[in-house]
Amino acid sequence: MKKELQAKENMKKRRKKIKIKKIIRLIIFLVLAVIIGYAVWFGCNYFKHASQTEVEYDPLSATALGLDPEKLKNMERINILVVGESDANQGLPDPAYYLADTIMVLSYNPQTQQAAILSIPRDTFVGKNKSKATASDKINTIYRNKTKMDNLINAVNDLTGLEIDKCITVDTGAIREIIDAIGGVTFNVPIDMDYDDDSQDLYIHLKAGEQLLDGEKAEHLLRFRHNNDYSSYPSEYGDNDIGRMRTQREFLQEVAKQLLKIENAPKAVNLMEIVFKNVEAHNIDLETMKYYIPYIFKFDTQNIQSDFVPGQTEKVNGVWLYIADKEDTKQVVEDLFTDKVYEEEQSAETTQETTENTNTNTVEKETTAQVESKEEKITIELLNGTKNKDSLTKAKNQLKEAGYDVIKSGETSSTAKTTIINRTNKDASVGKDLKEKLGAGSVTKGSDNSKVDFTIIIGEDY
Repeated sequence: MKKELQAKENMKKRRKKIKIKKIIRLIIFLVLAVIIGYAVWFGCNYFKHASQTEVEYDPLSATALGLDPEKLKNMERINILVVGESDANQGLPDPAYYLADTIMVLSYNPQTQQAAILSIPRDTFVGKNKSKATASDKINTIYRNKTKMDNLINAVNDLTGLEIDKCITVDTGAIREIIDAIGGVTFNVPIDMDYDDDSQDLYIHLKAGEQLLDGEKAEHLLRFRHNNDYSSYPSEYGDNDIGRMRTQREFLQEVAKQLLKIENAPKAVNLMEIVFKNVEAHNIDLETMKYYIPYIFKFDTQNIQSDFVPGQTEKVNGVWLYIADKEDTKQVVEDLFTDKVYEEEQSAETTQETTENTNTNTVEKETTAQVESKEEKITIELLNGTKNKDSLTKAKNQLKEAGYDVIKSGETSSTAKTTIINRTNKDASVGKDLKEKLGAGSVTKGSDNSKVDFTIIIGEDY
């Protein structure tokens, strides 16, 4: 009897072991099926992204994020207003009163891989009547505890002529945490900075020169306006707020270079947590924002252009205001935010050699401007603002035959009038000669942010 019971018990154990083995085999099979299925899905989707030839982005990140290739290839330029807020109560108990301490417009076009940063002075006058202006007519006061965000966006749009609807507000704590998370940022501090403010618990002490800045020092760099003795940046750099905005823009470019380094990829999750904790979005769809990530992995930070709203400071009713120059502002915005598709041209030496070989038996009388263009190798950025693609080729040939070095060319948004922008303060005779060679155009001065001597935008009048 005992032997029979023992046999039955052994049989039950064997059956149980067999059942467990079957379950384990089934689990392994299911896991392998899932892995193989995911690998096939990932491979197919990766191939879909990698086979896109119209645009260039990182197919691996696009696949990992599960993005739609059709939607991804049609992503357009995005403009975002970025506001760095400050507590005007300087840490006193509630109710806190927040102002827009830093105002910038960031722009990115994934199709052309161009990016721009436009700084807006916080004291910019946005009121109706300058003679009756008060401190409340400054653009930074519109922010008012985040309750007037739409009003601030509208003011920026009126000032720039842009149509921005997206905005993010950034707490200074985000800067400290992000910089510390990536191990600091190496930056060339432009001047010695010494400023002490007990009321804000702010003590800035930085020496000029290249150095590794941690989060706290980075915040001090970005907040600095003047020293304890009220000395500030040199005039050629940009005094007070102008200098501070320049430092902010240049520091952002260095941060971008650091963030896009491959060794920082594993820190992406931690960085996103920091951003979400310290940043508030207005009219921004985070699902849509994911579609810009694969493009950013291909971004070259050398493509960032930056500038500030031009104007001058003026004291009105005892209040210091920054009065923007409308015409110059329009030109700066055109320079930074116009979509451009470039192609590099042959060098001046090659162009000149070809011209000389073709015209060995021809002697031409040259103007002073033409001689100057050949001697100094005046560089031209040529943009076609017409619907006729032949206009670009025609203008390019005219300029090259005249001895000018067209190093960039491409398409831009439609424009009626031809504009010749003198970016490096060349002699007026050069601008006049360009106008004569093209037979159209008005000559203006522009900021030196395109790495060329002149930008020429061909209009319908050409």
